[in-house]
Amino acid sequence: MEAINHITRVQDYAKNLASIRVGTIRHPGEFFDYQRVSRPMDMQEYMKRASYNIRYFSANYAIVICLLGVYSLLTNMLLLFAMGFMIGGFLAIGRFVHEPIEFAGKVITPQNLYIGLFVIGLPLLWWAAPLSTFFWLVGSSGCIVGAHAGLLEPGVESEYEGLETV
Repeated sequence: MEAINHITRVQDYAKNLASIRVGTIRHPGEFFDYQRVSRPMDMQEYMKRASYNIRYFSANYAIVICLLGVYSLLTNMLLLFAMGFMIGGFLAIGRFVHEPIEFAGKVITPQNLYIGLFVIGLPLLWWAAPLSTFFWLVGSSGCIVGAHAGLLEPGVESEYEGLETV
């Protein structure tokens, strides 16, 4: 029962976060406006542009990072299989095995099944190289977001960002 309450809270949080993020997605025409791309004069201007653009396009950057994550999983099928095996195993054991099972004269407890899942799943997951995939995702998203945020000139509205309305 406690697990169901936890799952419900996580789902509510995800719905609230998604509704906030979806409201701040900028139009693709604005995000891919190649006419506003220029080289910054110095590092200070790069940092100013990046600071503004990361706040302004944060939802768009989140979408780019999610797409890169999906791409990295689709190109590493062993990692996708290993993650599916581990998650599916946990869900199956938690859902279908609540008490010990007798099989061929042996008593198998849920703890035995979890141990078997770890004995098979962890080496499979290790062999799938999740750390290299994670670091590829961090590096590629950092390069793409950093290049876009630093090279795209902020719009006219950025000049009025610090002003308060009366």
